[in-house]
Amino acid sequence: MNFANFRKRIKPWMLPIAMIGGVVLHDVIAQVAFITPYLIFAMLVITFCKVKPSEFRITPLSWSLLLIQIGGAIASYFAIAPFNSIVAQGVMICFLCPTASAAPVVTGMLGGSVPRVTTFSVMSNIAVAILAPILFVQFSSIHTDVSFSAMMNASLDILKKVTPLLLLPMLIAFVVRRISPKTCNTIATHQSASFYLWAIALFIVVGRAVSFIINEPSEEIPSMIMIAVGAGIACCLQFWLGRKIGYLCGDKIAGAQGLGQKNTILAIWMALTWLHPLASVGPAAYIAWQNIINSAQLYKAAKH
Repeated sequence: MNFANFRKRIKPWMLPIAMIGGVVLHDVIAQVAFITPYLIFAMLVITFCKVKPSEFRITPLSWSLLLIQIGGAIASYFAIAPFNSIVAQGVMICFLCPTASAAPVVTGMLGGSVPRVTTFSVMSNIAVAILAPILFVQFSSIHTDVSFSAMMNASLDILKKVTPLLLLPMLIAFVVRRISPKTCNTIATHQSASFYLWAIALFIVVGRAVSFIINEPSEEIPSMIMIAVGAGIACCLQFWLGRKIGYLCGDKIAGAQGLGQKNTILAIWMALTWLHPLASVGPAAYIAWQNIINSAQLYKAAKH
């Protein structure tokens, strides 16, 4: 069997192998976790070389997904808070969390519209930077006397964490297209490289999520289970709603990935900073849920 045939046979199994590897080797993930942003950065450059600047525009899909993102966060909190406020915070952050920087990559692999997802990702992250500190003050019993300047600083912190990783690869791809279209087209023809970079990134993020949850106090296991189950329901619901809305707007893949694939690392940071620390289990569990769905979708796509 030559290398090309081996790669073709192993490709559908790469993501499940990466997830299992992350679970098994979670103890050593910390040593390589620093490369994750660089992997996502490289994936985005490859992906953005495939699209033209003129293709990026706000559409009804963008506004519809944003409404579900913000409305779902508020509705889920008030629905669960009367029973358990910490679980409510953990589920709420799973809705409010902005679209992942890597969502355009997975969308491109699945055949969806990269410009649509990228446009919504920018809107999603800006909306969270503006609204999240305000909502967190209202929903958290920890931060009840936060000043306006503190909320502004929190908004800037969120933007600083997400903007460079999302916008800089786009800028690089557009500059390369402008200076050397041939180079841009060459990069664009190697989209399969994104798949393997994504497998490495998946191995790391799953391992980090497992380590994070394992390090939580054992007496909090019942609450963690409830939060993890709530995160799973939130994940499935958002992928489903995103697909339905996307279908109505002409791109079910972009809708599903835009709403369902979340920047969970940012969500964990926001939860630890502004909410009850246990609420961070929600986005940590969401990592597993969303990547199970992504792996199933990419496995199906790779088989065809």
